[in-house]
Amino acid sequence: MRNKWLYVAIGVIFVGLASYTLKAGFGEDVNKIRAEKPRVVTSFYPLYFFTSQIAGDKATVYNITPSGAEPHDYEPTPQDIAKIEDGQLLVLNGGKLEAWGDKIKDLLKDANTKVITVGNDIASQTVVEDGDTIRDMHVWLDPALAKKEVAAIAQGLSAVDPVNASYYQSNAQALQANLNKLDMEFRQGLNSCQKKDIITSHAAFGYLAREYGLNQVSISGLSPDAEPSPQQLAVVADFAEKNSVKYIFFESLVSPKLSETIAHEVGAQTLVLNPIEGLSDEEIASGKNYFTEMENNLTNLKIALQCQ
Repeated sequence: MRNKWLYVAIGVIFVGLASYTLKAGFGEDVNKIRAEKPRVVTSFYPLYFFTSQIAGDKATVYNITPSGAEPHDYEPTPQDIAKIEDGQLLVLNGGKLEAWGDKIKDLLKDANTKVITVGNDIASQTVVEDGDTIRDMHVWLDPALAKKEVAAIAQGLSAVDPVNASYYQSNAQALQANLNKLDMEFRQGLNSCQKKDIITSHAAFGYLAREYGLNQVSISGLSPDAEPSPQQLAVVADFAEKNSVKYIFFESLVSPKLSETIAHEVGAQTLVLNPIEGLSDEEIASGKNYFTEMENNLTNLKIALQCQ
Protein backbone atom coordinates (compact mmCIF):
# COMPACT_ATOMS: atom_id res chain seq x y z
CA MET A 1 0.00 0.00 0.00
CA ARG A 2 2.84 2.38 0.89
CA ASN A 3 4.49 1.69 -2.46
CA LYS A 4 1.20 2.34 -4.23
CA TRP A 5 0.75 5.76 -2.63
CA LEU A 6 4.41 6.53 -3.24
CA TYR A 7 3.97 5.87 -6.95
CA VAL A 8 0.83 8.03 -7.03
CA ALA A 9 2.63 10.89 -5.32
CA ILE A 10 5.57 10.66 -7.71
CA GLY A 11 3.15 10.59 -10.66
CA VAL A 12 1.34 13.73 -9.47
CA ILE A 13 4.63 15.56 -9.00
CA PHE A 14 5.82 14.49 -12.48
CA VAL A 15 2.59 15.59 -14.16
CA GLY A 16 2.70 18.90 -12.33
CA LEU A 17 6.28 19.57 -13.33
CA ALA A 18 5.61 18.61 -16.94
CA SER A 19 2.53 20.82 -17.06
CA TYR A 20 4.46 23.76 -15.62
CA THR A 21 7.32 23.26 -18.07
CA LEU A 22 4.98 23.10 -21.05
CA LYS A 23 3.07 26.18 -19.93
CA ALA A 24 6.29 28.09 -19.28
CA GLY A 25 7.73 27.13 -22.65
CA PHE A 26 4.51 27.86 -24.50
CA GLY A 27 4.20 31.16 -22.69
CA GLU A 28 7.70 32.15 -23.80
CA ASP A 29 6.82 31.27 -27.41
CA VAL A 30 3.60 33.29 -27.20
CA ASN A 31 5.42 36.26 -25.71
CA LYS A 32 8.09 35.99 -28.41
CA ILE A 33 5.46 35.95 -31.16
CA ARG A 34 3.66 38.89 -29.59
CA ALA A 35 6.92 40.84 -29.22
CA GLU A 36 8.15 40.19 -32.76
CA LYS A 37 7.65 43.18 -35.03
CA PRO A 38 7.12 43.08 -38.80
CA ARG A 39 10.43 43.27 -40.67
CA VAL A 40 10.50 45.77 -43.51
CA VAL A 41 13.32 46.26 -46.03
CA THR A 42 13.80 49.39 -48.15
CA SER A 43 16.02 49.82 -51.19
CA PHE A 44 17.73 53.15 -50.44
CA TYR A 45 17.73 56.17 -48.15
CA PRO A 46 14.63 58.29 -49.00
CA LEU A 47 12.39 55.23 -48.82
CA TYR A 48 14.12 54.14 -45.61
CA PHE A 49 13.51 57.56 -44.06
CA PHE A 50 9.85 57.69 -45.07
CA THR A 51 9.24 54.10 -43.97
CA SER A 52 10.97 54.58 -40.62
CA GLN A 53 8.91 57.68 -39.91
CA ILE A 54 5.68 55.81 -40.68
CA ALA A 55 6.65 52.55 -38.96
CA GLY A 56 7.71 54.20 -35.71
CA ASP A 57 8.18 51.56 -33.03
CA LYS A 58 5.71 49.09 -34.55
CA ALA A 59 8.04 47.63 -37.22
CA THR A 60 11.76 47.06 -37.74
CA VAL A 61 13.09 48.76 -40.87
CA TYR A 62 16.31 47.79 -42.65
CA ASN A 63 17.97 49.62 -45.55
CA ILE A 64 19.71 47.70 -48.36
CA THR A 65 21.97 50.36 -49.92
CA PRO A 66 24.78 51.10 -47.43
CA SER A 67 25.11 54.58 -45.99
CA GLY A 68 26.84 56.89 -48.42
CA ALA A 69 26.66 54.44 -51.34
CA GLU A 70 25.18 55.27 -54.76
CA PRO A 71 21.94 53.27 -55.23
CA HIS A 72 22.06 53.31 -59.04
CA ASP A 73 24.98 50.89 -59.04
CA TYR A 74 24.64 48.95 -55.80
CA GLU A 75 24.03 45.21 -56.00
CA PRO A 76 22.59 43.38 -52.95
CA THR A 77 24.85 40.91 -51.19
CA PRO A 78 23.70 37.38 -50.28
CA GLN A 79 23.14 38.71 -46.76
CA ASP A 80 20.93 41.48 -48.16
CA ILE A 81 18.89 38.97 -50.14
CA ALA A 82 18.47 36.76 -47.08
CA LYS A 83 17.23 39.78 -45.11
CA ILE A 84 14.72 40.58 -47.86
CA GLU A 85 13.45 36.99 -47.96
CA ASP A 86 13.09 37.00 -44.18
CA GLY A 87 11.04 40.20 -44.19
CA GLN A 88 7.33 40.77 -44.56
CA LEU A 89 7.61 43.85 -46.82
CA LEU A 90 10.07 45.15 -49.42
CA VAL A 91 9.77 48.81 -50.46
CA LEU A 92 11.20 49.70 -53.89
CA ASN A 93 11.12 52.98 -55.77
CA GLY A 94 10.66 51.27 -59.14
CA GLY A 95 11.82 51.81 -62.70
CA LYS A 96 15.49 51.12 -63.30
CA LEU A 97 16.73 53.09 -60.32
CA GLU A 98 17.25 49.83 -58.44
CA ALA A 99 19.09 47.75 -61.03
CA TRP A 100 18.27 44.63 -59.05
CA GLY A 101 14.56 45.34 -58.59
CA ASP A 102 13.18 43.05 -61.31
CA LYS A 103 15.48 40.19 -60.33
CA ILE A 104 14.43 40.31 -56.70
CA LYS A 105 10.75 40.30 -57.65
CA ASP A 106 11.29 37.07 -59.59
CA LEU A 107 13.18 35.60 -56.65
CA LEU A 108 10.34 36.41 -54.26
CA LYS A 109 7.51 34.99 -56.37
CA ASP A 110 7.03 32.03 -54.03
CA ALA A 111 7.98 33.86 -50.83
CA ASN A 112 5.69 35.49 -48.28
CA THR A 113 7.37 38.87 -48.74
CA LYS A 114 5.08 41.58 -50.09
CA VAL A 115 6.79 43.87 -52.64
CA ILE A 116 5.60 47.42 -53.34
CA THR A 117 7.07 49.85 -55.90
CA VAL A 118 5.98 53.24 -54.67
CA GLY A 119 7.26 55.40 -57.54
CA ASN A 120 5.98 53.50 -60.57
CA ASP A 121 2.54 55.07 -60.83
CA ILE A 122 3.68 58.65 -60.29
CA ALA A 123 6.81 58.84 -62.48
CA SER A 124 5.74 60.59 -65.69
CA GLN A 125 8.93 62.18 -67.07
CA THR A 126 11.52 60.63 -69.38
CA VAL A 127 15.09 61.43 -70.35
CA VAL A 128 16.88 60.41 -73.55
CA GLU A 129 20.22 58.85 -72.66
CA ASP A 130 22.55 57.26 -75.24
CA GLY A 131 19.66 57.09 -77.67
CA ASP A 132 17.36 55.32 -75.22
CA THR A 133 14.29 56.87 -73.61
CA ILE A 134 14.50 56.21 -69.87
CA ARG A 135 11.86 56.98 -67.27
CA ASP A 136 13.00 59.38 -64.57
CA MET A 137 12.32 57.86 -61.14
CA HIS A 138 13.63 60.68 -58.89
CA VAL A 139 10.11 61.47 -57.68
CA TRP A 140 10.98 61.91 -53.99
CA LEU A 141 12.63 65.27 -54.76
CA ASP A 142 9.20 66.77 -55.44
CA PRO A 143 7.42 67.05 -52.05
CA ALA A 144 4.01 66.64 -53.72
CA LEU A 145 5.08 63.31 -55.25
CA ALA A 146 6.88 62.30 -52.06
CA LYS A 147 3.48 62.53 -50.32
CA LYS A 148 2.15 59.90 -52.71
CA GLU A 149 5.08 57.62 -51.94
CA VAL A 150 4.36 58.05 -48.23
CA ALA A 151 0.73 57.06 -48.77
CA ALA A 152 1.78 53.93 -50.68
CA ILE A 153 4.24 52.93 -47.95
CA ALA A 154 1.59 53.37 -45.25
CA GLN A 155 -0.77 51.19 -47.27
CA GLY A 156 1.92 48.51 -47.63
CA LEU A 157 2.65 48.51 -43.90
CA SER A 158 -1.05 48.31 -43.11
CA ALA A 159 -1.43 45.31 -45.44
CA VAL A 160 1.27 43.26 -43.68
CA ASP A 161 0.37 44.48 -40.18
CA PRO A 162 -3.35 45.35 -40.14
CA VAL A 163 -3.45 45.42 -36.34
CA ASN A 164 -1.40 48.65 -36.40
CA ALA A 165 -2.95 50.12 -39.56
CA SER A 166 -4.39 53.18 -37.82
CA TYR A 167 -0.99 53.89 -36.25
CA TYR A 168 0.73 53.80 -39.65
CA GLN A 169 -1.93 55.99 -41.24
CA SER A 170 -1.62 58.55 -38.44
CA ASN A 171 2.17 58.72 -38.81
CA ALA A 172 1.83 59.01 -42.58
CA GLN A 173 -0.54 61.96 -42.20
CA ALA A 174 1.95 63.70 -39.90
CA LEU A 175 4.75 63.10 -42.42
CA GLN A 176 2.60 64.41 -45.26
CA ALA A 177 1.88 67.55 -43.23
CA ASN A 178 5.63 68.15 -42.99
CA LEU A 179 5.94 67.60 -46.74
CA ASN A 180 3.18 70.17 -47.28
CA LYS A 181 5.18 72.62 -45.18
CA LEU A 182 8.32 71.86 -47.20
CA ASP A 183 6.41 72.39 -50.45
CA MET A 184 5.21 75.80 -49.23
CA GLU A 185 8.78 76.78 -48.28
CA PHE A 186 9.97 75.94 -51.80
CA ARG A 187 7.11 77.84 -53.43
CA GLN A 188 7.72 80.93 -51.35
CA GLY A 189 11.51 80.72 -51.56
CA LEU A 190 11.61 80.32 -55.34
CA ASN A 191 8.74 82.66 -56.13
CA SER A 192 10.83 85.75 -56.93
CA CYS A 193 14.12 84.63 -58.47
CA GLN A 194 16.05 86.50 -61.15
CA LYS A 195 17.12 83.25 -62.82
CA LYS A 196 15.45 79.91 -63.56
CA ASP A 197 18.27 77.80 -65.07
CA ILE A 198 20.06 75.18 -62.96
CA ILE A 199 23.01 73.14 -64.21
CA THR A 200 23.19 69.85 -62.31
CA SER A 201 25.73 67.05 -62.34
CA HIS A 202 23.08 64.49 -63.32
CA ALA A 203 19.44 64.65 -64.37
CA ALA A 204 17.94 63.97 -60.95
CA PHE A 205 15.96 67.18 -60.46
CA GLY A 206 13.44 67.04 -63.30
CA TYR A 207 10.39 66.73 -61.06
CA LEU A 208 11.58 69.42 -58.65
CA ALA A 209 12.33 71.74 -61.59
CA ARG A 210 8.89 71.12 -63.14
CA GLU A 211 7.06 71.69 -59.85
CA TYR A 212 8.74 75.03 -59.14
CA GLY A 213 9.15 76.42 -62.65
CA LEU A 214 12.89 75.84 -63.10
CA ASN A 215 14.87 74.69 -66.12
CA GLN A 216 17.27 71.81 -65.47
CA VAL A 217 20.32 71.36 -67.69
CA SER A 218 22.28 68.25 -66.69
CA ILE A 219 25.92 67.43 -67.36
CA SER A 220 25.21 63.68 -67.43
CA GLY A 221 22.01 61.64 -67.69
CA LEU A 222 19.95 59.80 -65.10
CA SER A 223 22.92 57.72 -64.00
CA PRO A 224 25.39 59.92 -62.11
CA ASP A 225 28.30 57.74 -63.25
CA ALA A 226 27.60 58.23 -66.97
CA GLU A 227 30.48 59.89 -68.78
CA PRO A 228 29.33 62.77 -70.99
CA SER A 229 31.14 63.27 -74.28
CA PRO A 230 33.37 66.31 -74.89
CA GLN A 231 30.62 67.61 -77.18
CA GLN A 232 28.06 67.39 -74.35
CA LEU A 233 30.39 69.22 -71.98
CA ALA A 234 30.90 71.92 -74.60
CA VAL A 235 27.12 72.33 -75.02
CA VAL A 236 26.62 72.72 -71.26
CA ALA A 237 29.51 75.18 -70.96
CA ASP A 238 28.11 77.20 -73.87
CA PHE A 239 24.67 77.26 -72.22
CA ALA A 240 26.21 78.48 -68.97
CA GLU A 241 28.05 81.31 -70.70
CA LYS A 242 25.10 82.45 -72.81
CA ASN A 243 22.71 82.42 -69.84
CA SER A 244 25.14 83.90 -67.30
CA VAL A 245 24.90 80.90 -64.99
CA LYS A 246 27.01 81.73 -61.95
CA TYR A 247 26.76 78.42 -60.05
CA ILE A 248 27.22 74.81 -61.20
CA PHE A 249 25.71 72.19 -58.89
CA PHE A 250 27.43 68.98 -57.82
CA GLU A 251 26.50 66.06 -55.53
CA SER A 252 28.02 64.61 -52.39
CA LEU A 253 27.99 60.94 -53.49
CA VAL A 254 29.77 61.37 -56.83
CA SER A 255 32.92 63.14 -57.96
CA PRO A 256 32.52 66.91 -58.42
CA LYS A 257 35.16 66.91 -61.17
CA LEU A 258 32.83 67.57 -64.12
CA SER A 259 30.97 70.35 -62.34
CA GLU A 260 34.25 71.93 -61.28
CA THR A 261 35.61 71.69 -64.84
CA ILE A 262 32.66 73.55 -66.34
CA ALA A 263 32.62 76.07 -63.50
CA HIS A 264 36.32 76.82 -64.06
CA GLU A 265 35.80 77.17 -67.81
CA VAL A 266 32.95 79.68 -67.54
CA GLY A 267 34.11 81.51 -64.41
CA ALA A 268 31.33 80.15 -62.19
CA GLN A 269 31.30 78.75 -58.67
CA THR A 270 30.02 75.39 -57.39
CA LEU A 271 27.32 74.51 -54.88
CA VAL A 272 25.84 71.25 -53.63
CA LEU A 273 22.40 70.15 -54.84
CA ASN A 274 21.75 66.88 -53.08
CA PRO A 275 19.49 64.23 -54.70
CA ILE A 276 19.37 62.61 -51.24
CA GLU A 277 20.01 59.15 -52.61
CA GLY A 278 22.08 58.27 -49.57
CA LEU A 279 23.46 59.82 -46.40
CA SER A 280 26.57 58.66 -44.56
CA ASP A 281 26.43 57.30 -41.02
CA GLU A 282 28.22 60.45 -39.84
CA GLU A 283 25.65 62.69 -41.53
CA ILE A 284 22.75 60.79 -39.99
CA ALA A 285 24.42 60.82 -36.57
CA SER A 286 24.82 64.60 -36.83
CA GLY A 287 21.06 64.98 -37.32
CA LYS A 288 20.85 65.26 -41.10
CA ASN A 289 17.84 63.70 -42.83
CA TYR A 290 15.60 64.10 -45.86
CA PHE A 291 14.10 67.37 -44.59
CA THR A 292 17.37 69.03 -43.56
CA GLU A 293 18.91 68.19 -46.95
CA MET A 294 15.88 69.46 -48.87
CA GLU A 295 16.10 72.69 -46.88
CA ASN A 296 19.81 72.95 -47.72
CA ASN A 297 18.91 72.41 -51.37
CA LEU A 298 16.44 75.28 -51.16
CA THR A 299 19.06 77.55 -49.58
CA ASN A 300 21.56 76.82 -52.36
CA LEU A 301 18.95 77.20 -55.09
CA LYS A 302 18.04 80.65 -53.73
CA ILE A 303 21.71 81.63 -53.84
CA ALA A 304 22.28 80.33 -57.37
CA LEU A 305 19.05 81.76 -58.78
CA GLN A 306 19.40 85.13 -57.04
CA CYS A 307 16.07 84.89 -55.24
CA GLN A 308 14.69 87.77 -53.16
